Order: sequence, then C-alpha cells, then structure tokens
Amino acid sequence: MQRVLVTGANRGLGLEFVRQLLARGDRVFAACRKPGQAHELTKLAAAHPGRLGVLPFDAANPATAAGLAREIAMVADALDLVIGNAGVLPSGERFGDLDAKVMNDAFVVNCTAQVMLAQAVVPLLEKGERPRFVTISSIMASITARGAFGTPSYCISKAALNMATRLLSFELAPRRITAFCVHPGWVQTDMGGAGAQITPLESIQGLLRVFDAATTDAAGTFRDWQGKELPW
Repeated sequence: MQRVLVTGANRGLGLEFVRQLLARGDRVFAACRKPGQAHELTKLAAAHPGRLGVLPFDAANPATAAGLAREIAMVADALDLVIGNAGVLPSGERFGDLDAKVMNDAFVVNCTAQVMLAQAVVPLLEKGERPRFVTISSIMASITARGAFGTPSYCISKAALNMATRLLSFELAPRRITAFCVHPGWVQTDMGGAGAQITPLESIQGLLRVFDAATTDAAGTFRDWQGKELPW
C-alpha cells in the first residue's frame, strides 16, 4: 500500500487519480481548495474509511503547502508518491489583449506552488518507500513542439514548471527522491474539452503505470502518459 498525496483532487484528472489509487488499495491524501465543497471526495471517503483524507491546499496561495504537509504528518509518518496536479488554464487569451495579472496568477498556480509543495513534503518523502515527486505538465509546455501562438499563460507557466521540476530533480536525488514531469495526454476533462483524444480513465491508468515503473533514471525527465520521453 502506497501513501499518496494528490493536489487539485476535487475534479478532472485529480479526482480520477484518487479513484484509481483507492481502487487498488493505496492510502490517499486528496488536497483541494475547498474540502467542504468537494462532494465527490466526501463520497469516496465514506466508501473507503480510513484510506482517504481530504485536506485544504490552495495553489493560488503557495504558503498553504506548509500547512498541508503538517496536517499529513499528524496522521502519516511518510509519503511514497506526491502528484502535483493542481493547475489552471486561462481561456480566451489573445495577443494584444493579454493581462499581466492573469499571466502572473497562472505562474503562481502552475509553477511556484509546485516548488513550494516540494519543499514542504520532502521530509515526508525522505521517509517513504521509493519516493517520487511528479508534476503534471503538458506537451503544450514543450518549446520544441510549439508551432503557433496560443494559450500563453498556460504554456509559459508549464514550461517554467518543467524547468522547476528538472532543478528539483538534482536537489532531491541525493535524498532518494525521484522528481520528474509528465504530460497526461489530451484528456476529456473540463480543461481538455469533450473533443479530446483520451478519457481520464485511460490517462490515469497509463500515468500510474509510468509512476510505478519509474526508477531513479526517470529523474529530471519529461514523459507522456505512456512513458515516452518528450522534447523540452
């Protein structure tokens, strides 16, 4: 049984992570902005007594990462896997009408919060079994793969997340923690849209296989939901 933290866990990919982790017997800490309004998580907690904790974490306020780690430490002595899934994709952006605050806010949620999360949970991961810190990125963050202007706040902040995760990999490797980033695919969620290529079920099944198979060689890499390395 792994001890797993998932952020952004109240909907979309985060919620599907929680469902699948619980189904296979793991102990899960599901973090979201408003636990009291996370009705699906509440149902899952009732269906899996003692194996799901729903805790507050607001990626728009990265300082809340420290409180999240303290709450987990009160009931668990270690974490084996942390999935930094919380993210935001501002819509409707057009060059010539970009909003600096929107861009800055996206950077905080998509990048800064993940670094603060890593800092906060390292003491728990250091005590874990084969500990991994994984950030949910996107192929849209690949500088090599981009061919047109679009969704700049998301693309730029996720590209920064890739660099942040690579930097973290060097700091965390001596602590036995493997840090890497992943692209979940184009998924049929509120963010991905109904016309996306794969379902949340397929994406998370693939990602969990990648996480389970990851060795120290995965540190600092960028992979897709099937384990293929992606261009930076």
